[in-house]
Amino acid sequence: MTGTLFTLTFAVAAPFWALMILLPHWEWTARIIASPLIVAPVLVVYAILVIPAFGEVLPAVTAPTLNGVRELLGTADGAAAAWAHMIAFDLFVGRWAWLDSRERRVPALVMAPVLLLTILLGPLGLAAYLAVRAHRVRPAAARDSAPQRLG
Repeated sequence: MTGTLFTLTFAVAAPFWALMILLPHWEWTARIIASPLIVAPVLVVYAILVIPAFGEVLPAVTAPTLNGVRELLGTADGAAAAWAHMIAFDLFVGRWAWLDSRERRVPALVMAPVLLLTILLGPLGLAAYLAVRAHRVRPAAARDSAPQRLG
């Protein structure tokens, strides 16, 4: 069952990534990605993996040690739970970056590699988006409504 849940984890997240990367201007993409509940299927998989092992997981996360975390992640259940954890957070971060990039009018062609990096190496994708975002400091709506200077 653990192997199936491991495989299912990315399978339930992949459609949302595909929408953001391949169909960023489709009206339904914005509607779907607007909901933070897109991470719910991955959270369900995570819960199925973690809740039965809560007695082992809790000590490893409340008083983490390198050996304790290594032991936890060294099991099939631990690795699958960690994978679900990463996929859920990467999707949530990718969703935030995608929504924020729309407000800032970041071109979809700029965002596609950022989102791919977020899928593959979450924190580096976040860092890449923060670098892109630094060049688009104010959201488009704020820029459009800012008073114009004369002269």
